[in-house]
Amino acid sequence: MACLSVTMASKHAARAAHRAKPLAGRPEALKLPGLLRALLDEPGRAGIDRVANALGMSKTQLAATLGLGRDSLYKVKRAASEKTQTRVREMLEVIVRVVPWAGGQPQAMAWYRAQPIAAFGDRTAEALVKEGKAAVVRDYLDFLSQGNFA
Repeated sequence: MACLSVTMASKHAARAAHRAKPLAGRPEALKLPGLLRALLDEPGRAGIDRVANALGMSKTQLAATLGLGRDSLYKVKRAASEKTQTRVREMLEVIVRVVPWAGGQPQAMAWYRAQPIAAFGDRTAEALVKEGKAAVVRDYLDFLSQGNFA
């Protein structure tokens, strides 16, 4: 019964996010191929400002989502560090994999931040990526994409 209520709650959240109109000053959700092209430069470095804007967050909110300190995104040298760039890329990899079946970028972000995954003790993808377990989340999503059940 608890699983049903979580599923229903996530469906309602996804519907609400889908119906929500973009706020003034926030860009429309980018389509899947455009998302990665817009957020990563040639060597695969994430533009922190572009990522925050595309996800409709401030840098402070993005840092919290990534499990990093605020200064990690506001200071240029720390934003370019390997740890910060890896965490941003891991988050984007998970979100991009979820976009096709979540219904769009805002819904994929909502899933990433809020949907508990039973296979991982009801931890969210966000919590797992913060713990450095993005590979496990990617493997799980690959497992699901092959038609397997969670």
